[in-house]
Amino acid sequence: MPSSTDRLRSAFSSEEGSQTPAPAVVAPRGAPVNPPQRAYESDPFARHETPSPWGEVRPVGQPVIRVVGVGGAGVNAVNRMVEAEVGGVEFIAINTDVQSLQQSTANVTLHIGPSITRGLGAGSNPELGRASAMEEYDKIKALLKGADMVFIAAGAGGGTGTGAAPVVARIARELGALTVGIITKPFGFEGTRRAAQAEQGISGFGEEVDTLIVVPNNRLLSVLDKKTSMVDAFRVADDVLRQGVQGISDLVTLPGLINLDFADVRTIMSDAGPALLGIGMGTGEERAIDAAHHAVESPLLETSMDGARKILLSITSGQDLSLWEVNAAAKAVAEAAHPDANIIFGAMVDERLDDQVWVTVVATGFGGPAGRPPRPRLEEPAGEPRVQRRQSARDPAPPRRSGLGVTELDVPEFVPRR
Repeated sequence: MPSSTDRLRSAFSSEEGSQTPAPAVVAPRGAPVNPPQRAYESDPFARHETPSPWGEVRPVGQPVIRVVGVGGAGVNAVNRMVEAEVGGVEFIAINTDVQSLQQSTANVTLHIGPSITRGLGAGSNPELGRASAMEEYDKIKALLKGADMVFIAAGAGGGTGTGAAPVVARIARELGALTVGIITKPFGFEGTRRAAQAEQGISGFGEEVDTLIVVPNNRLLSVLDKKTSMVDAFRVADDVLRQGVQGISDLVTLPGLINLDFADVRTIMSDAGPALLGIGMGTGEERAIDAAHHAVESPLLETSMDGARKILLSITSGQDLSLWEVNAAAKAVAEAAHPDANIIFGAMVDERLDDQVWVTVVATGFGGPAGRPPRPRLEEPAGEPRVQRRQSARDPAPPRRSGLGVTELDVPEFVPRR
């Protein structure tokens, strides 16, 4: 007949019908005893998180900057930046067209909407572009997570760039990144329908970014030779996007004569709305002033910089760049802005530039000091159900007053009053 001890062992055994307990594992004397690990099952209510592809850890104080090319024009612009060896940034290419991604030189490529477009592009339909981006919401979020600043380059008027870029921008801002959009308007020969679609897309894109820089491709015709081929014209448009991104990113990633930190850039570009981008180059004795005037009066500007309350100024030249030249260029830009404009500028040395001085100007704050109204949150795609805590709708009971005039707190019934 089994003893009482045997019956207890049988009752609490992990295997039904087992009469013999498992042998105890005895650790050697002096060895650490590790408690048995409990096997946890996956939470059926947890949302699946896509792992981040960025493995390396940045040093403390160095901002994480990522450039995202969305659509055909955006991917081409990213390829141009990689070719120009823009340093200190990570490149992402996002498109519905598989063929475009196969030719991309970005660090990471993401094909969106495989079940919607089957890898053939959005067909100039922004709704397909937006649906494709929403389909890969979690993957886009994983790519952007951890970034301090996100540039989004796209071309307006098509399907993927016009429809998916606003979704990418909304995700970036909700992750806390300073989001800058650089988008091109189509050439005039691309048709009125594409131009109208571009205007609508630019308006929606501007609501999702901190700062929006619009580059009108038609303005390039005034600076291009009549014999310039169409391939070279689009290449120049891509290079303008590259210069805009590089002029801003170099300010916080490269050491220079006058350094800026990421907080300075955020001051100028956070929730700034529409911005103007001017790029100028000068040579000779008056090279700095000439470059500043060319940037302020750039043919790429649709409007004047008059009234801009925030200016981000980047000056780049060779080893012989003098402080007097930096002062002259900054003064020329200040004269074109609002009298009370906040001007933050940096000066960098590029040994590859001999006699050239390049000036990049980003002007914001045209709407005055008032900020933009808050945006509604983006509705995430439906996934697993979530459990959320809700606060009680009842208002807390007001504190009672004792005879001594001292506020008396409510005491639970099970605590005796004294």
